[in-house]
Amino acid sequence: MEVTGNVTQFSYFILSAYFDSGALKYLFFIIVKVLYILIVSSNVLLIVVICMNRSLHEPMYLLLCSLFANELFGSASLFPFLLVQILSDVHTISTSLCFLQIFVVHSYGGCEIANLAIMAYDRYLAICCPLQYNTHMTSSRVALMIAASWMASIVSCLVIIALSSPLPLCGNIIDKVYCANFHIVKLACSDTTVNNVYGVTTVFIFVFGLICFAFYSYSRILKISFSASKQARQKALSTCTPHLASLLNFCIGAFFEIVQSRFDMSNVPIVIRIFLSLYFLTCQPLLNPLIYGLKLTKIRVICKSLLFGQT
Repeated sequence: MEVTGNVTQFSYFILSAYFDSGALKYLFFIIVKVLYILIVSSNVLLIVVICMNRSLHEPMYLLLCSLFANELFGSASLFPFLLVQILSDVHTISTSLCFLQIFVVHSYGGCEIANLAIMAYDRYLAICCPLQYNTHMTSSRVALMIAASWMASIVSCLVIIALSSPLPLCGNIIDKVYCANFHIVKLACSDTTVNNVYGVTTVFIFVFGLICFAFYSYSRILKISFSASKQARQKALSTCTPHLASLLNFCIGAFFEIVQSRFDMSNVPIVIRIFLSLYFLTCQPLLNPLIYGLKLTKIRVICKSLLFGQT
């Protein structure tokens, strides 16, 4: 810890959202460990199913494969660290690990919404413009869109780290169970206008813009579906239901994350604050495999055959 005037360069941060749970910490450890095992096993299973079956090598399933890989990426930034922190009596994180966690969490969020927006566009073309679908959604174009979504998220997060890491800090207490960029910025002793402007711009253009694009695509699908035959309408709704459920779940998690970062939550019970912190990185990776595994017939049939030998 290096002190210059009133400014301190900290080598670690204290995560103050944890509380002393006594012997219950072992129960919490088991619950979190089971959740992480479920997340890893379910997402890996579906990735293997999609990769190993040529019948699933279609744009929608390739996008799902990217989505499941991103769930593993995002959950890896939280769960191993969370398991250690639950059993620890000193809830600290080194500065370098903190910024690594910020990078992974923000990359995960950006890639998640980009994937969901591309999936909405894919469903829009498939249902509203079926004659143009094979022209617009070729395998090479889908791979390019997936790569672009990952690269855009990574570059955006590298800029965030480059802006936040040099900031001189006046404290090292983060009111959260993991590191978040806005909490680091709030600890800064210097002017943070550039950080705030970049953060707000990124949220409105990259996150809010893509969410609006996705919902606009689904609104067009619903409009066309209700003017079609009953059979076509049921098929369209059945195809879009898991995508909409995943998008809404992400929006809820993103809303919780923004509210907790931007507003004073000191009067909110600590249990609720922890729940809000974990929702963003827990519910999406946990529910997405369940949503798509149960609702998409091709995946459901192949999973049954693989796990239970049913055809």
